[in-house]
Parts: sequence; structure tokens; C-alpha cells
Amino acid sequence: MLAAFAADAGITVAKFGGAILTGSGSMLAEAMHSLADTANQGLLLVGRRRAEQAPDQLHPFGYGRNRYFYSFVVALVIFTLGSLFAINEGIHKIREPEPLESAGIAIGILVIAMCLEGYSLATAREASAPLKGRNSWWRFIRTTRNPELPVVLLEDTGALIGLVLAFLGVGLTVLTDDPIWDGIGTVAIGILLGAIAVVLIVEMKSLLIGEGATPDEERRIRESLVDVNRIDGVLQLKTQYLAPDDLLIAAKVTMVAGLDISTVATAIDAAEARVRQVVPAAGDIYIEPDLHRSRRE
Repeated sequence: MLAAFAADAGITVAKFGGAILTGSGSMLAEAMHSLADTANQGLLLVGRRRAEQAPDQLHPFGYGRNRYFYSFVVALVIFTLGSLFAINEGIHKIREPEPLESAGIAIGILVIAMCLEGYSLATAREASAPLKGRNSWWRFIRTTRNPELPVVLLEDTGALIGLVLAFLGVGLTVLTDDPIWDGIGTVAIGILLGAIAVVLIVEMKSLLIGEGATPDEERRIRESLVDVNRIDGVLQLKTQYLAPDDLLIAAKVTMVAGLDISTVATAIDAAEARVRQVVPAAGDIYIEPDLHRSRRE
């Protein structure tokens, strides 16, 4: 995230300079996009820092959900500061076209920005690769419990596409001598940012409300709870991610009949250890022992 923050800050300054020199709506929309991205990286860093607070009486399970909350705020910032501003600016440029000045400067800045955004995206992809595994990038974004990486991946991907749209808007304006293309490019950038924001809002809202373990993690948890000799089944299993690296687990398991209390306690301790071995994110684990009951009971 630090690499993304530094890249976005530098790009923001360059784009605002280009927008002032050229009067390009596409460049201004991209400048606001980069300003939003820079602010978002700062918010993600704040969320990480606040999530590290120790549990207290008011929040006994800790502050890990700060990472989800700030990621949700980031999605809202992209939608309001990025998308709505760009669409409004583009409509204004279409209705009242203004000629571009120093288009060469704008194109040069856009090319440099593409290189910087490409570096930021490559860094985010490298950081995400171990968590992604064999999943597609889209499935990773939809299923990961880490809120920051999808935000950075979508931001950087959207930034690169937005730069291409801005480049086309400026380029077509120069080729046709018709500034309306600059406005069209600006509106296209706004629509792109709106689509990214909606995806992030949906995903971060789900994480903020509370998502459980993935199907693969749940399968491993169920298998690890059972040892046949003492615990022979799982009656109920509920999980919830309190943070990307903190999974709350509550389970009701069936015990083999005739075990004494000491053996039951030892079996539960062993089950917790097995779960933590196969699911490193497992935090607090609550296991309730029970016996098989008939349906009439």
C-alpha cells in the first residue's frame, strides 16, 4: 500500500498540473481520480493502524473490523469524489466545449502516469498472488476476506483504464479539433469509476456485516474437529471473520459416549489445536460438547 500511496501522490500532482496547463476535462477528471486514490490509500493505512488496537471491555473481540469499515469508506469516496465529479465535469464539457491548450503536455503526463500506475498494479498483484492461489483475479476479489488488496487492485486497474480513456479523449480532440471528445472521455472515466465503486461497496458491505469461513476452510475445520475416538461428529458450526486474520469459530460436537470430563476437555483442546493448524486465521474457538440425540428428543 505504501508503493500505491507514493505513486498516487506523484501522479495526482502531475495530473493537476496538466489539467491547469491544458484545460482538459479528461485530465481534470483523472486528477480528481488520483486525488481520491491518494486519499483512499491514506484511509486504508489508518484502518490498518486502528485495527491493531488491543481488545478492551467495550470491544472484547478487538478492533479488526476497522479494516473493513475504512475500506467501505474508500468505496464511497471513489463513488462521490471520483465518479460523480467526473460525470458532472464531462457533461459540462460536452455542453460547453472548450479548446485544449498544450495537448502534448497532457499526453506526456498521461504516458508517465500509465507507467507509474502499471508499477503500482504490478506491486499489488505480487502481494495478492500468494492469497489468490489458483483462483481467477475476479474470484479472488469476490471471495477474499482481505479488504485492502481488492481495493488496490481495482483502483489501479481502473486507473490504467481511465488513463487510456483520457488518452483517447485528448487524442481524438487533437485529431478532430473537436473538444467534445474530451468531454466524452471524461464521462466515460466517471462511469468506469462508478462501476468500480459499486463492486467495492457491495463487497465491503458484506465483509463489514460479517462473512464466515470460505467453503474450503469450513470443510477443513469440520474434518479437523473430528478424531473418531473421542469426537465423532459436528452438529453445528458457525464462523465469522472479525478481521482478515482473525476467524471466530463456534461449534457443537458430538462426543463418544462414556468419556469422563477430563478426556472430554483433552479432546476439545486437541481439536482446537488441529483447527488452528489447518486454518491459521483461526482466533477464538468455542467448542460445545454434546451427545447424539434421537429426533424425538
